[in-house]
Amino acid sequence: MNELLLKIDLHVHTCYSTDAATTPQEVIAYSKKRGLDGVAITDHDTLKGALKLINHEELIVIPGIEITTAKGHILALNVEQEVLPKMALSDTIRRIHKLGGIAVAAHPKVIYGGVQQQITSSLGFDAIEVINSAAFPFFFSTYQSRKVALRLGLPQIAGSDSHYPFEIGLAYTIVDADPKVDEIVHAIKRGATVPCGKPTPWKLRIERRYLKFKRRLSKSSAECL
Repeated sequence: MNELLLKIDLHVHTCYSTDAATTPQEVIAYSKKRGLDGVAITDHDTLKGALKLINHEELIVIPGIEITTAKGHILALNVEQEVLPKMALSDTIRRIHKLGGIAVAAHPKVIYGGVQQQITSSLGFDAIEVINSAAFPFFFSTYQSRKVALRLGLPQIAGSDSHYPFEIGLAYTIVDADPKVDEIVHAIKRGATVPCGKPTPWKLRIERRYLKFKRRLSKSSAECL
């Protein structure tokens, strides 16, 4: 790797995900606070959050979606059109590629939302998310996900899977690329990445559950401006 290294959280949710509360403005503020060069906005089955932040001058923003497939979750990075949920893994990946994006197996070894079938090279994944701060159990998930990536010879990435602003940047990927979205995505695909990060601390996990419960009681959602 050369000296041009970017620090990017490749799994960030905004209030356009029904289970998240981070506003677009908070994404910018907390990313800068954490020293990030960029983020991938990967809301659940929607591009709304990504399109709000795309082309932001203060932060590199990779437009993406966390897609709910019939067999687990996939991160679609560098897409600007919606991808239908609930399709088969292979069909979803083909659609992502058709849109010019890359397909990443999101937290493949967690109990809920992991990839619920054998990950093989024939599926066409471009990378594996090996570090996900929200994954539980974290160290088991990380170990098993690395095994998958190594077995298939696929690039490894990391993301915080943040749903609240205080979680942004707990995990991130060091990418050897010019600070342009297309260059970053190309670098990920060729494996010029180093996944870094730590689990979400228990204090923050408890706070996250409290805030989620509070929102349910009030039957309110975060204001997305």
